[in-house]
Amino acid sequence: MKPQPYKRTAILALLAASACTAAQAADWSDTSLSYRYGTKFAEPFNNQDISKSIVNLTSVSGYKYGTNFVSADLLMSDDKDPSSVGAKTGAHEAYVLYRHTLDLGKVTGANYAFGPVRGVGLTAGFDFNSKTDAGYNSKKRMLVAGPTLMLDVPGFLNVSLLALWESNAPYNGYSNTAVDRYRYKTHPMLTAAWGIPIGTAIPLSFEGFANFIGTKGKDEFGGDTATETNIDMQLMYDVGAAMGSGKNVFKVGVEYQYWKNKFGNSDHNNPGATAKTPMIRAEYHF
Repeated sequence: MKPQPYKRTAILALLAASACTAAQAADWSDTSLSYRYGTKFAEPFNNQDISKSIVNLTSVSGYKYGTNFVSADLLMSDDKDPSSVGAKTGAHEAYVLYRHTLDLGKVTGANYAFGPVRGVGLTAGFDFNSKTDAGYNSKKRMLVAGPTLMLDVPGFLNVSLLALWESNAPYNGYSNTAVDRYRYKTHPMLTAAWGIPIGTAIPLSFEGFANFIGTKGKDEFGGDTATETNIDMQLMYDVGAAMGSGKNVFKVGVEYQYWKNKFGNSDHNNPGATAKTPMIRAEYHF
């Protein structure tokens, strides 16, 4: 189902506003380059464990009225997720995500705090990916928008209820079949993102995100989609702080991702549609 034109226009207007605010001088910012690696990644309709190396560049900043978050992943698979039919090399994928959160209290001067909530915001953004592989060759395009609650915790914990407008235009190398860009039904996502310090004597932090995504109607081939759960969490040790060379500069840790019904594909008789992936992670902040 295509999003109605006025809804798409509203989302594009929010994104345009976000782009304008992003151009303003930041009051604070944090940019990091990270690497993570795991051997238990999974892909739908592939029953083999896949090893992946992932290089990420992330930038988060705050300005007078809100925050901006940009993340770019380069995901490099081994040959269990081949780059093309019969290839001995692995698939490559680029995934870019942008979110802007407008803090309504900062915009209006009003106090929106209640209970455990310190503030209320509006979030808008997009996801964009391009993958070169044998079976699907994803070309995802997605707009998101919705309200956000900012909880009063050490560090941060933001919970958002977002509407998703998603499309894709895959190509199957096995059947040499291309699909025209297909728009899924507009669907909801309940999402949380957090970064919480958990120790003073030992500089540890608990970080991550959790996405709970509703069904998005039929897929490109007329099949039903399934609800999706994607939880990615990290326990990070601040090496620089422990060595007295500065906080939040170099971190190492462990990461775990649980992704059920990946991309909306049911894991019924499809073991690759659910991933349970431990990883090691290192990141440098500058």
